[in-house]
Amino acid sequence: MGIRSKIKKRLPIFGRKTPPEPPRPTENRTMPMQPPVIEEPKSARGDQSVEEFLQELVASNNVVLFMKGSPVQPLCGFSANAAGILGGYGEFTHFDVISDPDVRQGIKDFSVWPTLPQIYIGGEFVGGSDILRQMHEAGDLGKLINPETSSES
Repeated sequence: MGIRSKIKKRLPIFGRKTPPEPPRPTENRTMPMQPPVIEEPKSARGDQSVEEFLQELVASNNVVLFMKGSPVQPLCGFSANAAGILGGYGEFTHFDVISDPDVRQGIKDFSVWPTLPQIYIGGEFVGGSDILRQMHEAGDLGKLINPETSSES
């Protein structure tokens, strides 16, 4: 007699031996089943055209990052890098391009730049993640974001 058969003899048997009862049909059979209504997420731009939305967002904020995801939960490494660098300089506005496919393509056309993330400072297109990193390492990014503080030092 092997060890497995000794263990099986000593273990209690749990559970039912009979199969569970099938669910009973509901009383109201006249109502047809309707699939749930799933609403598409609303875009932050509302009914504005993509170009109007982009112009307004860039003009009304000093630093804007168009990225995949959010600074707290970036969806790509380049977006995470850009958000991390900009976070060191204070607050900035971001837009998740995954939330609106029209803006995702529209920002590429708006800047004539094929990749994401994209950074705008003072209403002007700066570039992508690599350019932002180079500017940060050279010390030029702080001067561009806060020109008042950099001229005082």
